[in-house]
Amino acid sequence: MKPGGKKARGPEMDDPLCCCEYLDRKGERSHLAACLCECDDLDECCERWLTCRSLPPGMLERIADTITDRFRLPWLRGAVKIDISLLPPIILLPIFLHVAALHFLLALVILISLPVLVLWYYYLTHRKKGQTLFFLSLGLFSLGYMYYVFLKEVVSRGHVGNFQVCLLTCGLIFMLLALSRAKRDPGYLLRQTSSDKALCQGSSTANNASSRNGLESSNGLYRAAVSAVNSAVNTEGSRMLEKGQGEVIEDWCTKCNLVRPARAGHCRICGRCVKRLDHHCVWINSCVGEQNHQAFVLALCLFLLTSVYGISLTLDTICKGKPTIKALFYCPGVYGDYSSALSFTCVWYCTIVTSGMGYILLIQLLNISYNVTEREARMALRENTGRRLLWGMVIDTGQYNRGFLHNWIQFLTLRSRSLQHSTEDIV
Repeated sequence: MKPGGKKARGPEMDDPLCCCEYLDRKGERSHLAACLCECDDLDECCERWLTCRSLPPGMLERIADTITDRFRLPWLRGAVKIDISLLPPIILLPIFLHVAALHFLLALVILISLPVLVLWYYYLTHRKKGQTLFFLSLGLFSLGYMYYVFLKEVVSRGHVGNFQVCLLTCGLIFMLLALSRAKRDPGYLLRQTSSDKALCQGSSTANNASSRNGLESSNGLYRAAVSAVNSAVNTEGSRMLEKGQGEVIEDWCTKCNLVRPARAGHCRICGRCVKRLDHHCVWINSCVGEQNHQAFVLALCLFLLTSVYGISLTLDTICKGKPTIKALFYCPGVYGDYSSALSFTCVWYCTIVTSGMGYILLIQLLNISYNVTEREARMALRENTGRRLLWGMVIDTGQYNRGFLHNWIQFLTLRSRSLQHSTEDIV
């Protein structure tokens, strides 16, 4: 077999793939044993680096794409591709925590550096508008590894009872179930069928005219006023609404080719329109919308309760006789024993993560209380149409706010059919 692999000629390639073969991004048949062959870009990159020459544009991206495409595991009917972004948390997190447990100063440096690195990677991926499994892998592996350290280093001391372990385990299981529900369909809008296109065919000319007049926005949304027929709702929930004297306002997404209902938005990372889009959450690698917003908030609440309970149990075990808050900042002799030092380091890591998730939950609760989504808050700030409240933590647009109680009832019944035709759909 040639190092570069055999080319796949579509229908002519009838031989099934063995467990170590795969079709690469160029459509060529290749083998895992040839993963180090034909690395011209990498060779040129190393040569330029050794000779202190600059790299041509796009070379690093091509090298990264090649490595990502060739990183696979043998599997039935062909090697499966593994997302490289899954691996850094699994490999580096235990190493960092074990090194931090060696000395107080090491713990201080690492526990400060970890959030900085995570935030840097977040802004790097957020700027490129690409999907990554790094944060989902970091969150799930952190949960599993903290639970493992708790069972091995804390429960083994005999200070924590079976009931407490079961209570913590149940909280973890329920949180994972809520997270699994939050990972499901957030409320994607289905793309138009032929009947939907026929419904909107009469307004296509007006949409083109609005584009020529500068009414097309940067996110692919047309807001066009056209001569109207009666209000109509198509088969997939998109609607055209009357306004004024026989005019119709359309939210037309040119990327998904559909009419969006009120409060829906297009996610540039997922590439789909979502009903009542709140934001794209990197921790679940999915959007938060009408169908999974409740599960998302529930997962945050369960995580905070479980994490705080686990932190208190651990501190009560390794810093006996001290209140939980005081033990978190002052626990003499904890670095004299490596097991206690590792548990204490994990407690501080959990505290940092819990503080971040607590802030996210606080913003979510405030937004729900004022009936505003993250997307609407950002748009209101950009267009200077909202009011900053509570030291800027919440932006009140005033468009859908019907009072604290009514807002929460509306949130808790998001998926109820009785509110499908609520007045908030009219803008």
